[in-house]
Amino acid sequence: MSAILETRALCKSFGALTVADNIGFRLEAGARHALIGPNGAGKTTFINMLTGRLAPTSGQVVLGGEDITRLAQSARVKRGLGRTFQINTLFRSLSVLDNVALGIAERRGVAGRMWRPASGYRAVRDEAMAFLESLGIAADADARVLDLPYGKQRLVEIAIALGLKPRVLLLDEPAAGVPKVESELILEVLGRLPADIAILIIEHDMELVFRFAKRITVLVQGQVLVEGTPDEIGADRRVHEVYLGEGHAHA
Repeated sequence: MSAILETRALCKSFGALTVADNIGFRLEAGARHALIGPNGAGKTTFINMLTGRLAPTSGQVVLGGEDITRLAQSARVKRGLGRTFQINTLFRSLSVLDNVALGIAERRGVAGRMWRPASGYRAVRDEAMAFLESLGIAADADARVLDLPYGKQRLVEIAIALGLKPRVLLLDEPAAGVPKVESELILEVLGRLPADIAILIIEHDMELVFRFAKRITVLVQGQVLVEGTPDEIGADRRVHEVYLGEGHAHA
């Protein structure tokens, strides 16, 4: 299999502190992959190097065979690398439809020429509605984001990311702060995402991870401890010792 996204000997140090230590990682085209590890394992630093928010000390980030290590965040998005943020980044006073339409207008290169809300442009509006329908939140199109429950806000974030037509989608803790009943909704939506998009999920909810992912990478102290199928990770004693433990047991 050819990797759509990979890192080669990726390192990051802040002075004497090494937070990413020679990380070699492969995300296959169309993958359903999870990155897990204890707090302070370096997961966020790793994701920030993938997206260009943080420059590595050494090593490479490769997207679709192209070295993107030096590219700006916006250039990576244009090449098909999408992400959602752990901290909600929506325009909270705008409608759901306007939030998604803005992302689509940005991708189409028409956002700067708009003199009315993005949802006022038919082609953009139709595409935005299609994304909302595919995620099961079309009924909330006219609602203001701040009036939605938190789980639905996370779904709007995913819709915005999909509007950028990514080849790779990085989901940073999509279930963080979401009540159990709503995390079921998020899992359901993740299952409906287009099969050709490679998805890397960073998540603490182990039940969600083990139900969603086909492969799991465990990061500990800035290094890959192990990678494997959910069954292999669930049975690995080292993973239980450093991370899964009692509090993270999964069914």
